[in-house]
Amino acid sequence: MATEKIILGIDPGTTIMGFGIIKIVGKKMEFIQMNELQLKKYNDHYLKLKLIFERTIQLIDTYNPDEIAIEAPFFGKNVQSMLKLGRAQGVAMAAGLSREIPITEYLPKKIKMAITGNGNASKEQVALMLKSLLNLKTLPKNLDATDGLAAAVCHFYNSGKVVGGKNYTGWASFVKQNEKRVDK
Repeated sequence: MATEKIILGIDPGTTIMGFGIIKIVGKKMEFIQMNELQLKKYNDHYLKLKLIFERTIQLIDTYNPDEIAIEAPFFGKNVQSMLKLGRAQGVAMAAGLSREIPITEYLPKKIKMAITGNGNASKEQVALMLKSLLNLKTLPKNLDATDGLAAAVCHFYNSGKVVGGKNYTGWASFVKQNEKRVDK
């Protein structure tokens, strides 16, 4: 009997949140879905966070993922955009943690490396490799959806390996691994 597992991959963002879902049967990947949550039209940052949380909960309740892989924010020059991205990631993580789903964070370079073998690959190279790996007919116009899908595929490739990413199985483990970030 082949074991089955569903992985939800999320590329958090306050303009577009990309996500992809794969099913693992034994050692084979099957594409389920990829899409994006468009947030451009909203000006209220808190409303965007609420929508990210609600969409993540909706995905969890619809697809019942066993694990969530999320792209960690990369350190850019703009502190404000970094803060917004961190919040977007945080509410997506909170949604998963509220349903007690294990979450693993991956740096963008780690995801690109897992998919293409090159940590500096472009979004287009990652998307084309996913198209080939998962036999996708077409690619979306925006590549945020493929970035979310890439996080899920990266997680599958790293399953069972010791990963450089951070793993959280619930609020308690998050707090334990992030004591400096928690006000007591």
